[in-house]
Amino acid sequence: MTDAAPPADPAPGPAPGPGLGAWSAAALVFGSSAAVLVVELVALRLMAPYYGLTLETNTMVIGLALTAIAAGTWAGGWSADRVAPRQLLGPLLGISGAAVALTPTLVRGAAASGNPGLLLVMATLSILVPGALLSAVTPVVIKLRLTSLHQTGSVVGHLSGVGTVGAIVGTVLTGFVLISRVPVSGILVGLGIALLVTSVAVQVAGRRGRGDVVLALVVALAGLGAATSPSGCDVETTYHCLAVTADPDRPTGRTLVLDGLRHSYVDLDDPTYLEFAYVRAMAAVTDTAFAADQPLAAYHLGAGGLTLPRYLSATRPGTASNVSEIDAGVVAADVRLLGGSLPDGVEVDVEDGRLAIADLAPDSLDLIVGDAFGGVSVPWHLATVEAVGGLEDALAEDGVYVANLIDFGPLDFARAAVATTADAFDHVALLAEPSALAGEGGGNLVVFASDAPLDVAAVVGAMRERDLGWEALEGGDLETWIGDAPVLTDDYAPVDQLLTPYAR
Repeated sequence: MTDAAPPADPAPGPAPGPGLGAWSAAALVFGSSAAVLVVELVALRLMAPYYGLTLETNTMVIGLALTAIAAGTWAGGWSADRVAPRQLLGPLLGISGAAVALTPTLVRGAAASGNPGLLLVMATLSILVPGALLSAVTPVVIKLRLTSLHQTGSVVGHLSGVGTVGAIVGTVLTGFVLISRVPVSGILVGLGIALLVTSVAVQVAGRRGRGDVVLALVVALAGLGAATSPSGCDVETTYHCLAVTADPDRPTGRTLVLDGLRHSYVDLDDPTYLEFAYVRAMAAVTDTAFAADQPLAAYHLGAGGLTLPRYLSATRPGTASNVSEIDAGVVAADVRLLGGSLPDGVEVDVEDGRLAIADLAPDSLDLIVGDAFGGVSVPWHLATVEAVGGLEDALAEDGVYVANLIDFGPLDFARAAVATTADAFDHVALLAEPSALAGEGGGNLVVFASDAPLDVAAVVGAMRERDLGWEALEGGDLETWIGDAPVLTDDYAPVDQLLTPYAR
């Protein structure tokens, strides 16, 4: 009895055309997979000014990218079985390159049109189209390399692994290198050019079983452990691990803790008590800029513990404070903390502050308070000159903008944030501890600005009355302190790379 001969390979569809070398195949799969992740990450930056940098926005972008990958992989494999695959590679790379390069113009143009439906369509297509086209490259390349069924495992496994490595490199390169050095439009246009050049070059060159059960059990036990183990939070909000702690030295004092950092302090019985130094500095600016007891039209970016809105309500009866806070969990905690209701004249909207800026009426506000930046992360789209310019437009001629900055080490982010503020306002000053202004250490810094002249000396005097030994910089001294720090824009705002986070 003789052994049966191995079955012959089934007849393929259309002839695959000229083969593709192993190195060329790996390079195409690596590059196209990396490009998909570059497009995805840069899309988050591109869309934040219009949709906000929220969990929903991140989810939408990731979901669209995964949809594009799934659709492109399926369509690429289906097409490669029906069309000579070598003929597909050039158009896939070239059209995707054009789509990527056009993305900044199309998305920003749609935003400028004021048509939200058009913006949504452009934003969606900017991810789906290049993502699907680039994802189709891998199955087409596999078809070119797969000349025998006996090579299926090695060819598919090798190229799939190469594609995964490419995606990792694309992610790391974008997050740690490109965005910190190149404007968003430059990244996308540069990638489009690279894809078009590659397209030309290509055309010229013409598991289940018991193991899964064990893994499922491990995952289930891990989930149970995460649910039952202490987290240090009173509540897990959409964005934060939130806790409220009592002050052992002040029975009515409470501290709002977000992600392990003290963010706000309130005295439940005395809204004029200001524990944090930077809040006292902000209050000194407010008390100096406006007549005593004058009610204000105020807007606050970031709620925290509503410390300043409560202070203004108590010291300036009739003040209207509108607050934008992205985290509904923080707002709910504030309401509970303050006895179930907000202070008189205070209204809080759960929204991304960048979106709210566009809705502020011109010349309608006396005071804008920015307190949305944290010690470990910054919502970059609130730090750009477009955002600060929108705030400047909303202020009355003698209105004042005051913002809390947090930075450490060389203070690169703080310097850039002050430079950006100075680009939008006629008069700017900076308040901080002398050591921070001298470039030693860091912590909280308060920048304040107006289109009207500032009485900085009076602000320093008001800080002294509050037992605050902070100093001020303005004019030429402030320009020297800023140095060559960049002005942050919607197209170039590498705040994550500039910021030196608080060391826990």
